[in-house]
Amino acid sequence: QVQLVQSGGGLVEAGGSLRLSCAASGRTFSAHAVGWFRQAPGKEREFVGAINWSGSRIYYVDSVKGRFTISRDNSKNMVYLQMNSLKPEDTAVYYCAARAGPYSFYTSQYDYWGQGTQVTVSS
Repeated sequence: QVQLVQSGGGLVEAGGSLRLSCAASGRTFSAHAVGWFRQAPGKEREFVGAINWSGSRIYYVDSVKGRFTISRDNSKNMVYLQMNSLKPEDTAVYYCAARAGPYSFYTSQYDYWGQGTQVTVSS
């Protein structure tokens, strides 16, 4: 079992930065890939990026590539989403999710989810 607790987020002006943290419990967390997703009001939850168990492979969707950075520290059971050059269209509730094995682009393939954290970018 893996439990994920998120922190960070908040309100920032366009062009600003935020860092989201995803703290995991469970001895096997280091064997799990972690994905980041977001859900804007009235829209489906969408994939933002993911990191494999070791941090050696990281994927970003085009809309955040070059602005967002995913990292992890398995010694601390932590995964981070650093968001720079934020845009109003990044406004959403952000979720981290974990699954054993390789990362996936699909919400249905993740077994464990954080509680979500609101990110609001003002123009």
